[in-house]
Amino acid sequence: MSEHIIGIILNGVTGRMGARQHLERSIVAIMKDGGILLPSGNRIVIDPLLVGRNPNKLRQLAETYGIPKWTTDLDCALSDPNYQIYFDSQTTALRVPALTKAINAGKHVYCEKPVALDLSSALELAKLARIRGVKNGVVQDKLFLPGFRKLRRVIDSEELGRLLAVRADFGYWVFERGDEGGLQRPSWNYRREDGGGIILDMFCHWRYLLDNLFGNVISVCCIGAIHIPERYDEFDRKYQCTAEDAAYALFQLEGNVIAQFNSSWATRVRREDLFVLQVDGTDGSAVATLRDCWVQPSSATPRAIWDPDSPHREDYFSGWLLLPDRAKPDNAFRLQWEMFIKHVVADTPFPWDLLEGAKGVQLAELAMLSWRERRWIDVPPLNEF
Repeated sequence: MSEHIIGIILNGVTGRMGARQHLERSIVAIMKDGGILLPSGNRIVIDPLLVGRNPNKLRQLAETYGIPKWTTDLDCALSDPNYQIYFDSQTTALRVPALTKAINAGKHVYCEKPVALDLSSALELAKLARIRGVKNGVVQDKLFLPGFRKLRRVIDSEELGRLLAVRADFGYWVFERGDEGGLQRPSWNYRREDGGGIILDMFCHWRYLLDNLFGNVISVCCIGAIHIPERYDEFDRKYQCTAEDAAYALFQLEGNVIAQFNSSWATRVRREDLFVLQVDGTDGSAVATLRDCWVQPSSATPRAIWDPDSPHREDYFSGWLLLPDRAKPDNAFRLQWEMFIKHVVADTPFPWDLLEGAKGVQLAELAMLSWRERRWIDVPPLNEF
């Protein structure tokens, strides 16, 4: 058995999600397990290099996770031939310039979404990566969550029959100020000029979920809202919100499937999880959350009778079958990280490239156009540049 050392530049993992999901639960977890074992018996060992703008945060992360190498000099990191992969989880407004540098430096690139603030920039990145011949990928984490992996198996089994409609409810209440608990989301999320807004943030997720699970999106109708007009930033200073904190959308998919998604940071949760998705078919229905999936076939579907004058006696939850876990669920981010690293080292397939990431930006951009013009907007294919 031999070891293949792969150097990875991690830029922007000082943020909460980057530190928790990408660094601690993915890269560090892989390192603690001794790397990634290939079918050949060879092992991939990770050599991480932390990059960011705040030296104090970098130093703290390095000490916490036992990572000896960090720097605030991105150009210096990109010039090091020992690091073949560049990863970016900075704020969206900073992503395109950094990815462009990395691609021009010959690095394989992997990044969070949205890949860019606008479709034109996202497509330019994808073109540049193809011209430079570097491998590239975009995080599509919800495809790897246990609940949606189970839902994928249910759909592939065809036990739901012909798919009819999809209904999804995402969100939770984001408090206007941090108070004792701290801010739940960074203040830039609510400023359009800084790349904020729930449409750009979440429709990139909805695009890959819809395309991969139910059928390609062919049109969108959307309306957004700034429900909470004033919030407080990280220094408890009041500011005006210029980006929407909620969006309500209809999507038409291939195969005449209709999807409706409510996305809100101004809603209180009374459902199984922060994100609940139901798909109805001719032979059954399924409901998926981040971790679980329930199925109700036609044979177990109750015969509902509309009678608002009679006491409610039907338990509509009891007729659903909870699908068991086949094994202990792995972290969704780690699963995709391992796939991308193997894609770089062993040339295994990895379909979620920068062009797939651009599709998410496209849907967000067209949803914003639909909101402005108050009409349905067609979603053209992005199979060619």
